[in-house]
Amino acid sequence: MTKTTRIRLMLLAGAASALCAAAVMAQPQSGPQSGLIFRNTITGEPLDLAEGKPGGRDTQAVQTFFQTGKNLYIDDKACLRNGESLYLTSCSGCHGHLAEGKVGPGLNDNYWTYPSNTEDTGLFATIWGGANGMMGPHNEDLNPDEALQVIAWIRHLYTGPVQDAAWLTDEQKKHYTPFKEGETFAKDVPGQCKPLE
Repeated sequence: MTKTTRIRLMLLAGAASALCAAAVMAQPQSGPQSGLIFRNTITGEPLDLAEGKPGGRDTQAVQTFFQTGKNLYIDDKACLRNGESLYLTSCSGCHGHLAEGKVGPGLNDNYWTYPSNTEDTGLFATIWGGANGMMGPHNEDLNPDEALQVIAWIRHLYTGPVQDAAWLTDEQKKHYTPFKEGETFAKDVPGQCKPLE
């Protein structure tokens, strides 16, 4: 075999490998289908929403959120009740019981360390994929539905100017009142979210 023939065979083998790799990458991803691409807050790489804690991917709220970025749990008292409990377990150690900030930044005012977090899609991406410093990913301790409930609670804790609350609709902004400490929600309050077990 001549040197030219060997080079042609190597080039042909390389091209075949590239075509096979492209075909594999073009296959649909397993897991939840998303109309939006959620990206890591720091690297910008796409997040794999199928990874992490099982469950919580088939609710109407998650499906809507993955398609539109709208969190249906904002203002839902049953989801706020759950969101508070999940937040206290997963987030308050660093961000404070009222999201006032501790070793991690405050989450209840209109200053955001990562500007993308003014939108629920950005906050979800930060929770799911982590960020800088001590903010690791929480996709192993929260499923997507629980993450949306935590986001609803964080938004509920907001004390800043209503015009800066990008996650609220115009109608919600008309009825906005800043969070007041001591508010509670009954275990049997009606809403989209069942009580946590």
